[in-house]
Amino acid sequence: MEGFKIPQVTFRIREGDTSDNEIACAIGGKWTNKSTDDFFKNKRVILFSLPGAFTPTCSSQQLPGFEQNANELKKLGIDEIYCCSVNDSYVMNAWAKKMNISNVKVIPDGSGLFTKYMGMLISKDHDGFGQRSWRYMAIINDGIVEKWWQEPGINNSGSDDDPYIETTPENTLKYLSASK
Repeated sequence: MEGFKIPQVTFRIREGDTSDNEIACAIGGKWTNKSTDDFFKNKRVILFSLPGAFTPTCSSQQLPGFEQNANELKKLGIDEIYCCSVNDSYVMNAWAKKMNISNVKVIPDGSGLFTKYMGMLISKDHDGFGQRSWRYMAIINDGIVEKWWQEPGINNSGSDDDPYIETTPENTLKYLSASK
């Protein structure tokens, strides 16, 4: 994947939704189209993708790990940190709010097109999820994959235990520190 030019897609993003309390659905905002270039052009970013918002490993380890390490990662030459998932914008925004995320930006890939074109769209039907992303991580420099990690055992059968070994913020820190 290193040297791969990431696909051009349009992401549907909700902006400006609010709610008065934690039980109410956040509404009142608007739909906005964001292109791949809006997120990746002229930037060196970390992109990590995971099976789903509000799921155990994603919520207890991966997303909070990148949130906690964001300042260190940015000191090593990263402009933005993105978390992408095959979830809609309402879900991704609610998850970021619930997790108190401010340093990682969420990218909803509601249709799964970006994930499909990255070659990471898999079936999680065994869990009732439908099509989701395999867990991967990349450093992307101006739309080109500079460094790539993905979890072992990619499959559509559910024969994995949702590995979380390769796509950690610690592995990203090691790479960035060594390449400085």
